[in-house]
Amino acid sequence: MSPRPRKKRCCEGGCLCQAFKPNGIPLRNLRQIPLFRDELEALKLCDLEGLFQEQAGERMGVSRGTVQRLLASARRKTADALVCGAALLIGDDEESSAAVCAEQEPFS
Repeated sequence: MSPRPRKKRCCEGGCLCQAFKPNGIPLRNLRQIPLFRDELEALKLCDLEGLFQEQAGERMGVSRGTVQRLLASARRKTADALVCGAALLIGDDEESSAAVCAEQEPFS
C-alpha cells in the first residue's frame, strides 16, 4: 500500500535570498540545512504575520496539523542554523510539492 499523494501547498510571494548563512564564512565550508518553501511559508504566516495555525492552513490549502508539522520542522532547522552556525538553503523540496497558487506571484 503506497502513501496518499502529497497535497499541493499555496505559498505566497517569494524569498529575497536562496541561502541564509553566517557572515564571513564561505557556504561550501558550512553545514547546509534545507528549509523548504512550505516550511518558510508556515513560519512567515504564523510567526511573522501572527496568524493562528488554522488560518495559516486555510491560506496554504492544508490542514492545521500539516501547518503544525511544518512549523515544528522550520523552527527546529532555524534554531539549529542560528545556534550551530549552519547555513539555511531556502527552496522547493525534492518533490516540488510547494505549489504557487494561480493568482499569486511565482517564487524566485
